[in-house]
Amino acid sequence: MEERSILSYETVSLDDDKSAVVIIDQTKLPYETVIKELTTQNQIWTAINRLEVRGAPAIGIAGAMGVYLAAKETMEVDFDIFYDKFNEAKEYLDSSRPTAVNLSWALKRMEAVVLANKELPVAEIKKLLYNEAVAIKEEDVWVCKTIGEYGLTLLKDGDGILTHCNAGQLATAKYGTATAPMYLAHEKGYNIRVFADETRPLLQGARLTAYELLSAGINVTLNCDGASSMIMQNGWVNIVFVGCDRVAANGDTANKIGTANLAISAKYHNVPVYICAPTSTIDMECATGKDIHIEERLGEEITETWYSNRMAPNGVNTFNPAFDITNRDCITGIITEYGIAYPPFEESLKEIFIRKNAR
Repeated sequence: MEERSILSYETVSLDDDKSAVVIIDQTKLPYETVIKELTTQNQIWTAINRLEVRGAPAIGIAGAMGVYLAAKETMEVDFDIFYDKFNEAKEYLDSSRPTAVNLSWALKRMEAVVLANKELPVAEIKKLLYNEAVAIKEEDVWVCKTIGEYGLTLLKDGDGILTHCNAGQLATAKYGTATAPMYLAHEKGYNIRVFADETRPLLQGARLTAYELLSAGINVTLNCDGASSMIMQNGWVNIVFVGCDRVAANGDTANKIGTANLAISAKYHNVPVYICAPTSTIDMECATGKDIHIEERLGEEITETWYSNRMAPNGVNTFNPAFDITNRDCITGIITEYGIAYPPFEESLKEIFIRKNAR
């Protein structure tokens, strides 16, 4: 029997009959494909927190589905009591990852459905919440493909592309954000070559991006993070595509640690850097990157997690931020589903939302 490609699995889905959020456990990739059914709020919270499901769009989808299940399981028929329990579940899930804005965005969108329909019976509100959770996932497919179509306009046959972390299908419902132009270029027959940073400390580039691009038949080269400047210096890269977890109103972006270093090097080597970001990732209430809370993770992720034996000496201090801030001055453009925003970002991002609201 032919081995099933990782791209044939859904990153995150809802099994309403089993009252479960179904995910690929990405901590097990690429060695084994483990499908997990999450049926409790604690399981969903833990899966998001431990990066079993990860990527800003994917955790937003998981959060929406999770809070729907919490509402579904609530037996209360009084709206006020129902809403209190819904809000408790919403706040709990929102606490699982603090940096990616998509999680809070999706949960607030689900809350808006509850509040807009409070005159309806609770049973009807639950049906509307199901519809909204499904819609959030379906919209993400359109969003990612459209980002890919805008990104494709920046590519030509033979281009070299550099990416960091995993903003691929494994981080979304389909296509990915930063990888969407790559998939569409490959479908078009472009002979592209992708360089994937391994992405320390969690190795999403090595374990996930390289894995899924290779599965798709795309020419991908895995490189250590510190080699990205040399790759650009050698003239092998024409463009950088990366995803992000939050965009501030001034154009600063938060992405996996190491993205800022990459963008600084790219600017020095005159390689354009494009951030691939759904509008759900853009936080217009966040003024600058300085206002983005950066999650710091356990030190064991860099001292022992990926080694048979502990690599670092016992007692050493660790600093393990999950993200860094890429200054807007190092960003060429921000690709959204409503077009590409260019500097000055304060104005162009506002224009993006005008287009979105007019749709």
